[in-house]
Amino acid sequence: VEVKIEVVIPEKERSKEEMSPNGKASPLIYKVNGTARHYHLEEHPIASNPYHNPKDVVEASVCHVKDLENGQMREVDLGCGKALLIKDSGEFYAMGHKCPHYGAPLVKGVLSKGRVRCPWHGACFNISTGDIEDFPGLDSLPRFQVKIEKEKVYIRASKQALQTQRRTKMMAKCISLSNYNLSSTNVLIIGAGAAGLVCAETLRQEGFSDRIVMCTMDRHLPYDRPKLSKSMDSHPEQIALRPKEFFCTYDIEVLTEMQVAAVDIKNKTAVFKDGFKMEYNKLLIATGNTPKALSCKGKEVENVFNIRTPEDANRVVKLATSKNVVVVGASFLGMEVAAYLTERAHSVSVVELEEVPFKKFFGERVGRAVMKMFESHRVKFYMQTEVLELREQEGKLKEVVLKSGKILRADVCVVGIGAVPATGFLKQSGINIDSKGFIVVNKMMQTNIPGVFAAGDAVTFPLALRNNKKVNVPHWQMAHMHGRIAALNMLAHGMEISTVPYLWTAVFGKSIRYAGHGEGFDDVVIQGDLDELKFVAFYTKSDEVVAVASMNYDPIVSKVAEVLAAGRTIRKRDVETFLTVLLVFVSARTGDMSWLTGKGS
Repeated sequence: VEVKIEVVIPEKERSKEEMSPNGKASPLIYKVNGTARHYHLEEHPIASNPYHNPKDVVEASVCHVKDLENGQMREVDLGCGKALLIKDSGEFYAMGHKCPHYGAPLVKGVLSKGRVRCPWHGACFNISTGDIEDFPGLDSLPRFQVKIEKEKVYIRASKQALQTQRRTKMMAKCISLSNYNLSSTNVLIIGAGAAGLVCAETLRQEGFSDRIVMCTMDRHLPYDRPKLSKSMDSHPEQIALRPKEFFCTYDIEVLTEMQVAAVDIKNKTAVFKDGFKMEYNKLLIATGNTPKALSCKGKEVENVFNIRTPEDANRVVKLATSKNVVVVGASFLGMEVAAYLTERAHSVSVVELEEVPFKKFFGERVGRAVMKMFESHRVKFYMQTEVLELREQEGKLKEVVLKSGKILRADVCVVGIGAVPATGFLKQSGINIDSKGFIVVNKMMQTNIPGVFAAGDAVTFPLALRNNKKVNVPHWQMAHMHGRIAALNMLAHGMEISTVPYLWTAVFGKSIRYAGHGEGFDDVVIQGDLDELKFVAFYTKSDEVVAVASMNYDPIVSKVAEVLAAGRTIRKRDVETFLTVLLVFVSARTGDMSWLTGKGS
């Protein structure tokens, strides 16, 4: 039996593409504050025949229907591109084979409950529609139709879809934009990071057709902020999340280099630093955090940096080339910067208060293994001390003096000692802020003020995984989900957040993946070989696994994330058995039996 795959538009989206007699998309109705408004979806051709150019269509034989068991996935080659073929509950599905985020092969991911989770960073895609359901990333996958005819399986797909491996969901456009008062908007988003952008896109995807304004202190359109420390010489246009044309097409206005100084909740007005005022109906606060600065003597000397913008990162790389670099703080940012600069700088030193890097996050044993990896790349560590003074020569950094008495030569210093929420402008607003400066929200990302939502690094929210404990999770994936939940609840969907935190760090070509929330863990159960940097670490509190980290054990973290997302509990006493079952699962899916001998890659 062979499989025939054909690109189709999901039923959910096809229903939106009803055509009017003039050939334009029929205006649909959407209610804003109880008032009926019209919007036009982006114009698309009729979905009944998705192949308008026969030359853009490819057909190929794939496999025998019995080649795939239920719950299995396979990459299939169509000659001009690949697709991911899935068999689930007796049905075949096919869609793009690469995660639109960073291009991870989804065939190595996890199939569970009708969705595929990326093995690298945890993004999830619905196998029926290709829609993205968990993050990071913005785009969905193209979905291809699978047909079985006379026990033969064929693939019929658009070459363009096979090559792009991504699909932007249909969005509404703003109507009568020219009629709006420039100082008034329906939705105002303060902050243009992942949370703000996903909020704006979700509103448009859900048919919202009123005005959306995003404002940011940054000079750039939204960009991939994690790359500032992982790929420091990237230019803004290289890491942009969306091109300028995207914002024009979907009428998402972005005000750059605009700082909000205060929010007047009574009059629903944001007051900008330059005196400009903008009224809003719904407000999202997604301002993120502000890096902590050193408070020592000499902190004002030149060539001391917090990595906040692409310009900061680019400047550090330029100044560090063949020079001496000191990184203060063995945080994720600090360690990634240290790793990136080792091949460029003359020397790289890391100063940290803790005994080992990442001790509070990954535990001492994992932290020490990571530290040894860095030392093998010529990074020197000065632990359990801090900076006493920065010394200068002709105004520029010359030496870093430590409290231990050690003096380090330094031409460049990068500070990565943590951050504080950027919420100072809200102190007199009436919006509930906790003692640490975080905005307090509920499961729907709502603050204590009706119509005011908050998302991203600056909030604490109830985490379902930890019995709805209020937590702050300052990670890229979580910011995406916050933005989506906030948008849906601006539209009164009543959606609660239930995602499992997922993060990663990449150094020296290796990645540590992490899922869950291990704050307050009291034990770490490690399987594998720390010296070989091939391990899985289960973080437990009392008898329950609350988080997992791994190196060179994909897709174990993604599988654990799926287990936790399903609301199931992994007990400490069952970790070894659980991991064995997972390894058998991975081996069966991939055909790579080396996992069972500990030699898998």
